[in-house]
Amino acid sequence: MMHKPRRYVVTGFRGQVVQSLLENASSRSDVEIIPVGRPELDLAKPETIAATVEAARPDLIVSAAAFTGVDLAETDAATAISINADGPGELARVAATLRIPIIHLSTDYVFDGNKSSPYGESDPVAPLGVYGRSKLMGEQNVAAATEDHAILRTAWIYSSFSRNFLRTMLKIAATKEEVRIVEDQIGNPTSAIDIADTVIAVGQNLLASSDPAVRGIFHVAGTGAASWADFADEIFRISAANGGPSAKVIRIPTSEYPTLARRPANSQLDCSKLHKCHGIVMPDWQASTESVVRRALQPVTFKNRKFGG
Repeated sequence: MMHKPRRYVVTGFRGQVVQSLLENASSRSDVEIIPVGRPELDLAKPETIAATVEAARPDLIVSAAAFTGVDLAETDAATAISINADGPGELARVAATLRIPIIHLSTDYVFDGNKSSPYGESDPVAPLGVYGRSKLMGEQNVAAATEDHAILRTAWIYSSFSRNFLRTMLKIAATKEEVRIVEDQIGNPTSAIDIADTVIAVGQNLLASSDPAVRGIFHVAGTGAASWADFADEIFRISAANGGPSAKVIRIPTSEYPTLARRPANSQLDCSKLHKCHGIVMPDWQASTESVVRRALQPVTFKNRKFGG
């Protein structure tokens, strides 16, 4: 007997995770990804949220869209808080009304980066700037609205499409021989495809079980740590080996690359709870980087949209 696919209604159209979810689901029969976004659903306009989500008839909501301009948030706090905090809270209230689970994507920026080892889910939060504070408020609003939630904190997201560090490095290397990259910020490069795989798996667990252990906060990040300079070196190594552009990495301290918002010096996330509760082990960041760089160098067409290149 054929079962109807579970409908994951996801906020946003163009984000890396949304695009990865669409691609993932295109090759499977048990999950259908329904993206919803502006103008029909605008996280900055709470009155647009309930009707749009309900009309999509979700089995599960994925709160993926966000205000991601870390520096811009410092000068436009109201918009960041509206989209990253108030919007997810309203999505979670809709989930509670419909009696369905919600998965909310959050960030390593809820931490101050002063810890010397990877952060666990129960470590104290202390965001350094408006972006981190707005995302933390989003976590809190989701948790307050419904117990049937999984908050997935991730970090350093990259893919072969959309704007991200990996694609920026390949574009720079096409025209420059050297690039100056920060070496004293450490984190876990995380492929959007790996995040999408995790979102679908966690969603299946939420739908299959009422066990509180599969609910709550979980860290979702690539296995193994790197600095931004390490990440750039690996991108260029893989690219060069596959006939793509490469550049020499000049390692610099954060002090030589000033930004409006402070970045955590340590963004490493401990993902052992994800393994314990959901049976998921995140792939090694270098293996995932190799896959994404190869793809970025050889653009493919997916559902009439060209990624990479």
